Amino acid sequence: MKRLILMMMMVCTIIGYSQKKKNGTIYSEHPAIDVVTDFRKAFVAGDADKVSSLLADDFQSWNGTNSNKDAKPGTKEGAAKNVEWWKNNIAYLSIEPSSGAYPDAIEYKDENQKDVVWVQTWEQLKGVHNKTGVKLDMPVHRLYVVNDQNKIKTIIDYSDRTVWAENSQSFTPRENGTIFNHHDNINAVRRAMGALEHHDMDTFYTFFDEKATFRNIHMAVGTPAMTLEEDKEGMNKMMENFDINSIDVQGYPDYLNYEMGDAKVVQSWWKLRMTRKSDNKEIVMPLFVIHNFNDEGKIVGENAYYSQALMSAK
Repeated sequence: MKRLILMMMMVCTIIGYSQKKKNGTIYSEHPAIDVVTDFRKAFVAGDADKVSSLLADDFQSWNGTNSNKDAKPGTKEGAAKNVEWWKNNIAYLSIEPSSGAYPDAIEYKDENQKDVVWVQTWEQLKGVHNKTGVKLDMPVHRLYVVNDQNKIKTIIDYSDRTVWAENSQSFTPRENGTIFNHHDNINAVRRAMGALEHHDMDTFYTFFDEKATFRNIHMAVGTPAMTLEEDKEGMNKMMENFDINSIDVQGYPDYLNYEMGDAKVVQSWWKLRMTRKSDNKEIVMPLFVIHNFNDEGKIVGENAYYSQALMSAK
């Protein structure tokens, strides 16, 4: 039995080794990495001449996320123009290695790769478009092929292209729904605030879906939204400490029916007048509330903006 187990272990070891084949060497320091680093610095500096000097005459660039089989590669001439475009259109441009990342240079053993070195980088690209204000802050993975003259002959870029769609759409005005100053959803918010003013919490919560969520400006980012029951508990505690004297609308509420996502949102501004029971101090507090509605006219989400400092002021 022991002999059988030993033989099986030897077979497994042989299989394990047979599945490995060394096909080159990876370097963390290499002249090809230096060329890529110089290229990145020249690109960020907007030095088109320097960029061109680092590219091979037969240079090609490719979008690694493009599945179009008929796509044409970028050229050396196009790369120089690209540098000028970034210089003239993107403010605060920076390209730095991603946290914990560093470039690798790979010399493959393959015969058809003997005259080139592959360099791979993981970087964070940042900037702001001068006209649209669209922010660039995205990871970029690039593969560089450096020839035996230490010139870059190929760049394959893998990055988020959705930001460019947003940027191109931002050059022309585009409507995104309709704004109403009178609507049933506005009426629902006003009726709910009227119920709150009169301490009629049973009626107040009839305007909310049973799965509604609640947030306010004082909740830390990432904190889970409160449930309906949790909001009821919080409102009860508030009622124990304050008398609501009146809730007065400021200006008029807006109902926004967005085209994108068909979101249904009421924004409203209020002046909340309260008396603190502990010392009879009268408080006048601005309140801004955003309510999200479902198709049935029920509130499914609330975001409240108010000052806790005013509520606790001496």
